[in-house]
Amino acid sequence: MSRRMSLLLEVAVNFLLPWLCYRYAAPQWGETAGLLFSALPPVLWSAWELLRFRRLDAISLLVLLGIALSLLVMLLGGDARMLLMRESLLSGAVGAAFLLSLLFPRPILFYLARATMQREGESGAARCERLWEQAPFRAGMRRLTVLWGAGLVLETALRAAMAWRLPVERFLLLSPLVSYGMMAALFGLTWLCRKRMGRALALAG
Repeated sequence: MSRRMSLLLEVAVNFLLPWLCYRYAAPQWGETAGLLFSALPPVLWSAWELLRFRRLDAISLLVLLGIALSLLVMLLGGDARMLLMRESLLSGAVGAAFLLSLLFPRPILFYLARATMQREGESGAARCERLWEQAPFRAGMRRLTVLWGAGLVLETALRAAMAWRLPVERFLLLSPLVSYGMMAALFGLTWLCRKRMGRALALAG
């Protein structure tokens, strides 16, 4: 599959299909059932990605946790507005965990970076440990942890405001724009921070 076609499919699955599912289901079964039905396309997409790559990545995990949270909210008698917040609450919890990890000697992002480097080669973890001994790397890891923690918490706040103020249909159309926009901003700023950290490490070395 070409990259353009993959992007078009992802846009359809995350933008158009959830809205269409809600439009179909809500008049027949009610707002809450419509919202649960709107989660079906992203779930099926994540399941397909899981089968194709044979691994559970962070995005797939968040989707599955979001569905589990939706079912829990439904069992506890939660309303439609709470269901709209399912993925946002998870993102906010992850962001808060990032920020809280700054209180410890090593932030969460260091362990994520070490796991990534370890998958790239057997000596990756040892290389990450050596990098941690350098001040520019430690500062960069903490700076990126603040960036992602604050970004995810901000996304949660924005989506919460939208969930309580906007009609459900409009939220379903606009909330992916907030999520994708925030991810694009975070990845762009991460790239800039990594370039800056690389230059600092080169000067220190």
